[in-house]
Amino acid sequence: MTLPLIGITLDSEAPGGYSKFPWYALRENYCSAVAGAGGLPVPLPHELARAETYLDALGGIIVTGGAFDVDPAIFGSRERHATVATKDRRTAFELALVKGALKRDLPVLGICGGQQLLHVVLGGRLIQHIPDEIKGALAHEQPNPRDEPGHDVAVVPGTLLHRIVGVAKMPVNSANHQAAQDEPEGVVVNARAGDGVIEGIEAPRYRFCLGVQWHPEFLLSEGDRRLFRAFVAACGA
Repeated sequence: MTLPLIGITLDSEAPGGYSKFPWYALRENYCSAVAGAGGLPVPLPHELARAETYLDALGGIIVTGGAFDVDPAIFGSRERHATVATKDRRTAFELALVKGALKRDLPVLGICGGQQLLHVVLGGRLIQHIPDEIKGALAHEQPNPRDEPGHDVAVVPGTLLHRIVGVAKMPVNSANHQAAQDEPEGVVVNARAGDGVIEGIEAPRYRFCLGVQWHPEFLLSEGDRRLFRAFVAACGA
């Protein structure tokens, strides 16, 4: 049996800690979640000139999260919140990778910051700092460990996400200070938190194009497992 190759974007770190030189990082559970769902995980270094070559070999891509933000200038904002921190080389690579994948109709799964980048590629804008823009916001940067739930999300009936997870509400972890702000043409909001913050998006015109704000790779619920199985199945179709 041939397993679908699933590209997973890496984070990049400056010298210090693991190495005195620049280094890549990826939590193990991104890979184990893909492998457990029947895929072959392939971490992707940020080689912008090789983005199309990667896509030639892959069945689909996962855009991961990280402690950084999409540059607001990319979605047309003239303002930049003081909390915004960028990793420009990583973002340039991920933009090229996602745009190329969508052009080919390869399955795309965006996770946390990856969902935000996917939303921008699809024509959306971002809330730059939830506590400043959402009155009575939940603790989206949850104080408890990431392998525990932080809050629930309501899944929108009739969406791809709802068909996959099969529930109207599910517990999720939360590690973000930004979120999708709008619902541009062609984008469907598929989940929201109790404070109204968008927790998931999808684009029905593509074979599989879905993003979630939480981190399903921790597999906190059966819904998270079903999400990875559905994504990997689409990559092998």
